[in-house]
Amino acid sequence: MTKNIPLSFEFFPPKTEDGINKLRETRAQLAKFNPEFFSVTFGAGGSTRDRTMETVLEIQQEGFDAAPHISCISSSKAEILELLQAYQAKGIKRLVTLRGDVPSGEVSAGDFRYALELVEFIRANTGDHFHIEVAAYPEFHPEARSPAADLLNLKRKVDAGANSAITQYFYNADAYYRFIDQCATANINVPIVPGIMPIYNITQLARFSSVCGAEIPRWLKMRLEEYGDDMVSLRAFGVDVVSELCDNLQQSGVPSLHFYTLNQAGTIEKIIENISN
Repeated sequence: MTKNIPLSFEFFPPKTEDGINKLRETRAQLAKFNPEFFSVTFGAGGSTRDRTMETVLEIQQEGFDAAPHISCISSSKAEILELLQAYQAKGIKRLVTLRGDVPSGEVSAGDFRYALELVEFIRANTGDHFHIEVAAYPEFHPEARSPAADLLNLKRKVDAGANSAITQYFYNADAYYRFIDQCATANINVPIVPGIMPIYNITQLARFSSVCGAEIPRWLKMRLEEYGDDMVSLRAFGVDVVSELCDNLQQSGVPSLHFYTLNQAGTIEKIIENISN
């Protein structure tokens, strides 16, 4: 079982009955890997707030630890406090705490501008009830003024009370290792978990990467483009690439691996089975 390395999996809240049933099947497939937790994303400006909570509570009822994402942009302090109190009352113990994206066409950012402010608010209002995960960026946040400023932002979130961080996905392990070294030098002493993105198709991956600042190395991009419409071969190649990345990270002693599932299990199952052998 991946040589006992802890695993966690991220989902997005489904919109339809079919999507809900598909996610239940996905969870059942991934549950056999005994995940540390399942996390559930939160739409821009809290647009999926109710569906996020419904999905989180269903996961919890199935006997798993569930970690809702909370993003603060476009939200008021009263709205966030109400949400925190609801999760506390339901016994949720872990949060993934993010700034989030401003919804299209919206001008106001609400009462919070940065994830740091949200971490401070959670600690001020709930004490140590929650294990707080924050985001980290080995290849730097797309809005960061500089690598040093980005690292300082992570340190401030940790100093404000974050317990651990999950990285944006990457395909260059050296970027992660250099980032970990820089964190150690900056006295950022919390677990920094690699985020892992399976490769399903090049168009989707390129779109995600252009938004979040994750680099697709040139050699990888060209190999993926070479497969054209042959999705079977592309995904088989993607499994090999991501399995090798995970094995490399595992051998280096990372604290755990966090998979961005896109509510799919099959490809991730293959990757985990590869690194378990």
